[in-house]
Amino acid sequence: MTLFAAASLLPATEADLILHNAKVVTVDSKFSIQQAVAIKGNRIVMVGSNRKVLAAGRGAHTRVIDLGGRTLLPGLIDSHLHPLMAALSEARAPLPVMDSIAAVQRFIRERMVDTPKGQWIVIPHTFPTRLAELRMPTRKDLDVAPAHPVMFDASYAVVLNSFALRMCGITRDTPDPPQGEILRDENGDPNGILKGESAFKRSQAEPDFSEARKLELLEAMLRRYAAAGLTAVGDGAVDDVALYQKLKAAHRLPVRAVLTWRVDISRPTEDLVREIRSAPYTTNAGDDWLKFGAFKVNFDGGMTVGTAYQRQPYGPFGKQLYGMTDPDDRGRLFAPPEKYLAVFRAAREKGWQLSAHAQGGGAVDAFLDTMEALDKERPIAASRSHWIHASFQSPEALQRARRLGVLADVQPAWLYLDGDALERVVGSEGMRYFFPLRSYIDAGIHIAGGSDHMIGWDKNTATNPYNPFLGMWTCVTRKTTRGEVIHPEQKITREEALRMYTIWAAERMFAEKDYGSIETGKLADLVAIDRDYLSCPEDDIARIEPVMTVLDGKIVKGL
Repeated sequence: MTLFAAASLLPATEADLILHNAKVVTVDSKFSIQQAVAIKGNRIVMVGSNRKVLAAGRGAHTRVIDLGGRTLLPGLIDSHLHPLMAALSEARAPLPVMDSIAAVQRFIRERMVDTPKGQWIVIPHTFPTRLAELRMPTRKDLDVAPAHPVMFDASYAVVLNSFALRMCGITRDTPDPPQGEILRDENGDPNGILKGESAFKRSQAEPDFSEARKLELLEAMLRRYAAAGLTAVGDGAVDDVALYQKLKAAHRLPVRAVLTWRVDISRPTEDLVREIRSAPYTTNAGDDWLKFGAFKVNFDGGMTVGTAYQRQPYGPFGKQLYGMTDPDDRGRLFAPPEKYLAVFRAAREKGWQLSAHAQGGGAVDAFLDTMEALDKERPIAASRSHWIHASFQSPEALQRARRLGVLADVQPAWLYLDGDALERVVGSEGMRYFFPLRSYIDAGIHIAGGSDHMIGWDKNTATNPYNPFLGMWTCVTRKTTRGEVIHPEQKITREEALRMYTIWAAERMFAEKDYGSIETGKLADLVAIDRDYLSCPEDDIARIEPVMTVLDGKIVKGL
């Protein structure tokens, strides 16, 4: 090509924005490192050396930004969080860190000051694995508010004080509800701990917000995600689709959103199948700003409260940590296998990607049983169906998943926050396949990184922190809050951890052709950071801060 011919192409390829003098970590198939990126409109039009990109892309109207050698990553993705719940969590007042029963009691006393007698005080999503006492509180601990109903919400289990038990009509003679358990003290009286979602109607304690206020709070929460370097998020159980639709229509979506539709598996099978078949949406309905992702059901509860369905009983320490009374307790499935199969079959026929909350090893296996039954009818690999959480794995389960094409959506920060307590429950051997990232990757299973963020606004101190760099640091180090390293053989590399929060997360969302890496033709979602992710001291990974975020070709956070 002659110089004249090359010059004649410049007006057509003139970039709107060029970022150069950077360490561009492309996360392409070769994990190549480049120096500059050119953007036109909302797409990347060139990636390469400073000289090449500036020579070919710079024009009279191009904005050129020298990144001063900073590292530039693809926009990061959190595959699983709960934005609306998080948005509402501190709308009334800031939440302190709940790290002990004493801290919980202080919070109750503070709320008593401006909460009218007889109205609920709620301690949102706090787990015994993160309390200094390493035990579930009881009604007596919460009776510091004798004139208020108090609920300690541990997710999949709650604790009520004496006032709340009376208000709900729960006495020593109350039978256990379906798929639930009322724990009792040595005298046979309820000790306040109720296991199973159906044991208590959570809506009794939830504050009400207007739609306008919810829109405002949701938008603000999504902006916090963007400030953390996230350019796409997966809502793990969308509560109100209309809120997202209204933000999008008003051009107020701060990040791309992929919505998961969760149904309540406790409802009659016929009702669920009818609703699935008549639903107006399915996987990939929408566009690159807002679309539906997976269909979801819950197989079990939570490992942090002892309701996850395990392969083996929780053991002696489960009595202290979770308040268990049955030495053979290993949690429970929320529904029988035939119900899961019928519901998932209807969802697959509708065109849904299938997913399931499955924390314990027993639930992990039960989900695979369902997928295998469906796979015999028609291969499921193309659906990119996946576990959510899948905390306790096994070599056999990973091989089954590989054969079926099942993916995984994992939350590494749980190892950091809960690993020490869980090791006391299941022992070192029981933790061998707790978030076994190395084993996942060696088995050829792509894993998406997420946080399950749901309570608190701060990215580092929220109940489930949504700082993606804290997640990546945990993947690389497997360190806990005490600095212990749990099964170091399951560590992964920095490159692999970054893929979890970029291209593998995008793949799980059927979005890898549009984002997840820095490549020509993809959407211009990028984040510049304050230190070199690939070479900084290992513990500095968790301290990385974004300094510039580009979303859809526009700078939404600048230097």
